[in-house]
Amino acid sequence: MKKIIAVATALMLAVLACTGCSSSNESKGGTSAATGELSSQETVAEQAQENEYYIFELSDNVERTAVVFQNRYGIELSGDLYVARDLDESISHPALVIGPPYGGVKEQGPGVYANELAQRGFVVLAFDPSFNGESGGEPRHVSSPDIFTEDFSAGVDYLGTLDYVDRERIGAIGICGSGGFALAAAQVDTRIKAVATASLFDVSASGNGLDTEAWFTTVDAIAQQRWADVDNGTPEYIPTYPETPSEEIPEGLEGIWAEFYSFYGLERGHHPRTLGGFTTTSNLAFYNFQLLGHLNMLTQPVLFMAGENAETRPISEAAYEQVAGSAKNLIIVPGANHVDLYDDVSKIPFDDLTAFFNENL
Repeated sequence: MKKIIAVATALMLAVLACTGCSSSNESKGGTSAATGELSSQETVAEQAQENEYYIFELSDNVERTAVVFQNRYGIELSGDLYVARDLDESISHPALVIGPPYGGVKEQGPGVYANELAQRGFVVLAFDPSFNGESGGEPRHVSSPDIFTEDFSAGVDYLGTLDYVDRERIGAIGICGSGGFALAAAQVDTRIKAVATASLFDVSASGNGLDTEAWFTTVDAIAQQRWADVDNGTPEYIPTYPETPSEEIPEGLEGIWAEFYSFYGLERGHHPRTLGGFTTTSNLAFYNFQLLGHLNMLTQPVLFMAGENAETRPISEAAYEQVAGSAKNLIIVPGANHVDLYDDVSKIPFDDLTAFFNENL
């Protein structure tokens, strides 16, 4: 726990950079007014526009479909469903729900994972959290420990409505901050049969190392911002990254700040709705509510993946120790930093991830 506190406190602000595009159904296309059929030119043009907002190339062996579903708060969530093109829908299959890094969207890391895992026989749902990306919810860019956790369970709800998904074989994957939400969901939602995290960050641990004076100073500043939001009629939101990708990391950024920028600020992972951070007052909820307070109660198998060179590696190591029982595993990925496990398919241990879910779903 001390490792979690130390690292989380040091990265309290950096996690906001661990971040919000148009998603689209790959099967959508232009329709000829005369015949009602797709023209080749329209199809090519629309596919090019669709793929512009994904940071990876969809495999020819995978079909991606845009879907919508609701969480228990009635917020409509936007997702992409990935399945192998030759999937036999007459039989049931294991399924996975994947959440993005904190503030990210489904067209980034979740899509990278879904694209790979669909080829390995899983039905995979990548989604935008409430208030972000293409999902509903107002005001925009709000963050909530409860609602973001609920979004994972809502994903399970949706997957369970598919005739070709086995309701007893649904797992979850959380990347960066979503790792905390996935684990929190699994602590109480026993329908999630196995959980994996990549570059885990527990957003709710950010204030754990503060003394009374520092705590008051921090929360009071945010509480005062609520007055400003009331007077302005809208919550403050300050983006971290440029609207168009930079060509290089700004001078002066180092460590994990430079890592985040190398993904979100450059062409590698830049996305029109991933400009970094959340509404300022969103932070208060994470100071008040702890996501991982019941890790010792988890009965489902858990796999933690962390980069060898990631500054956040101690968080995965400490969480691994907190999980009770023997159905847990920790993989330290050689040569990888924090953001490498967002999108670097040469480093993400997909063979281990596949074996873990095949064994436990």
